[in-house]
Amino acid sequence: MGKEIKLLDCTLRDGGYVNDWNFGNGNMTCIFDRLNRAGVDIIEIGFLDDRQPPNINRSIQPDTQTLSKAYSKTGSGSAMVVVMIDYGTCSLEHIQEKTQTCIDGIRVIFKKENMHRAIDFGLDIMKKGYKLFLQMVSITSYSDEDVVEFTEHVNKIEPYAVSIVDTYGLMHEEQMFHYFNLLDKNLNKNIGIGYHSHNNFQLAYSNTLEMIKLESERMKIVDGTLYGMGKSAGNAPLELLAMYLNKNEKKEYNIDQILEAIDANIMPIYAEHYWGYSLQFYIAAENDCHPNYVKYLLEKKTLSVKDINTILSEIELDFKLKFNKKIIENLYLKYLIDSVNDVCYVDSLARELEGKNLLIIGPGKSIVDRREKVSRFIKECNPITIAVNFIPDGLKTDFIFISNSKRYPLTLPALGNTSAKTIATSNITPINTPFDYTIRFDSLITDSDEIWDNALVILLNLLLKIGVHSVSLAGFDGFTDNMTKNYADSNYILHRDYSYLNTVNERLRDKIKEYRDKMNITFITPSLYDGCEKN
Repeated sequence: MGKEIKLLDCTLRDGGYVNDWNFGNGNMTCIFDRLNRAGVDIIEIGFLDDRQPPNINRSIQPDTQTLSKAYSKTGSGSAMVVVMIDYGTCSLEHIQEKTQTCIDGIRVIFKKENMHRAIDFGLDIMKKGYKLFLQMVSITSYSDEDVVEFTEHVNKIEPYAVSIVDTYGLMHEEQMFHYFNLLDKNLNKNIGIGYHSHNNFQLAYSNTLEMIKLESERMKIVDGTLYGMGKSAGNAPLELLAMYLNKNEKKEYNIDQILEAIDANIMPIYAEHYWGYSLQFYIAAENDCHPNYVKYLLEKKTLSVKDINTILSEIELDFKLKFNKKIIENLYLKYLIDSVNDVCYVDSLARELEGKNLLIIGPGKSIVDRREKVSRFIKECNPITIAVNFIPDGLKTDFIFISNSKRYPLTLPALGNTSAKTIATSNITPINTPFDYTIRFDSLITDSDEIWDNALVILLNLLLKIGVHSVSLAGFDGFTDNMTKNYADSNYILHRDYSYLNTVNERLRDKIKEYRDKMNITFITPSLYDGCEKN
C-alpha cells in the first residue's frame, strides 16, 4: 500500500473561496483546534497574499506575521501547519524565517507557464526553513514531457512533496493513475506525492480513495475539506476520508471532533453559501474549460445547454483553462449570428398572421372559470389562437408558443395529439420533432430583471416585430398570494414567493401600458395587468 499516508485539511484555505475567507476569528480558531484534536496530520490555515489588508477575521493575510497572529489563541497539537501562496501574489519579504512563525510549511501553487520561476521561488522558501510543497495547478494541461521536465528540476531541490492538483475536477481515475505513476517513476523517492481533487464530476472522494490504494514506497498526502467546502463544486469531504483511513489504513482520526467542527462552524456557512456539485461545474468539466466561461454564458439567459456546449467547443485549447472574457464574448456573438437565422421564420409567420384577429391564451385560472366567455369569443370572432407555454383543454389552438424550458416538458404529451403549429424561441431544444418556427430568443427579451424572460412579454415583442398591432388576451390573470388560484393547472406553479410575484405584477402592468402605445390590447378575462382587480 505504501510507506505513509497523511491527511491534509485545507478548509480554511480552499473553503475560503466560498465565503471570501471571512470565517471570523472565532471560527478559524475553533476549526483549527478541532482538526488538531481529531489528529489530522496537516492543517492548511489559509493564504498568504500581500495584496490583502490585515484582517484577523479572514484566513487570507498579507504576510506570515499577521497570519500567525490570527491563530495566536489556538491550542497546541501535533499537526503540521501549512499555508498556501499562489505564485506571484506574495513576495519573499513578506515571509519571515520559519522560527518566527507558527507555520511549518508552505504550499506554492503555480500554472504551467510559471513552473520554473515557482521552483526557484520554492527554493528560497526552503532556505527560510520551511517545508516546501509544490502544487501543479490544472495538471491536465501538462503533457508527459512537461511532467518529466518538472521532475528533473524538482529533484535538484527536493521539496517535501509535489501535488497533483485537479483544479477544475476534470480527471477520471485512469488520468489520476497516469499522472501519479509518471511522478512516482521520476521523482526522488524521499519526495512525497499529494492529490488535491475537486468534485465537478462527483469523483473527488472516489479518485482520492483510488490514489490511497496505489502501490508506492513513498509518502502520500491526500487533501480534503470539512463537508467538502471549497472552490467550484467543492473538494473531497475530510470526514469521509478520515472514516475510510480509520477503517482501512489503521488510522485513528477522531471523527467526533471533525463532525463537531462541521456542525458548529461549517453548516452555518453552508446555509448561506452553497457549494457542491452543480450543472455549471459539470458543464465546465465536461468541456475541459474554466467554469467562468460557463458562468458567463448561463448569465446571458438566452441559451440552451446544447448552445452552451457548442460555444464552449469552439474555445481554442490554449485558452480552455485560462478564462478570457473577450474570447467568450466574441464566440457568443458569433454564435447568435450564425446559429439561428430566423429571418425566414419571421417573414413566414408575418405572412401567416397578417390581417388576422389574434387571441393569446395564457395558463391562468380564468381560462377555466371564464371558459364559456372565451369559447364564445372564439366562436364569434374566429381569431387565430396562440397558447403560451401550455395547451388549453377544449379550446381551439392554432399555435403553441414555447419559450420556457421548464414548461416545455409539460406540453410534450399533448403536442403529438394536436395539429397546432409550434413557435419556439432559440433557447429551447426540441425533443421529438422540430419546431415549425424558431425565433432568436436574444432579440425578444426585455431588460427588466423580473420579467426579462416573461413569455407574454417575449411574444408581444415578436408580434410587434412582425407588424401585428391588435391582440386579445385571455388567461393572463396576474398573481395573488393564493398560489393554487394563479393557474388552471397547479403543475405550472414555478414561484411561490409572493413578494417577488407581486413585483412581477407591477412590472407587467407597466409593460402593458407601454405596449398600448404601439398596439391595441384587449383583455377577454379579468387581469391585474389591465389596471383593474380580478372579479
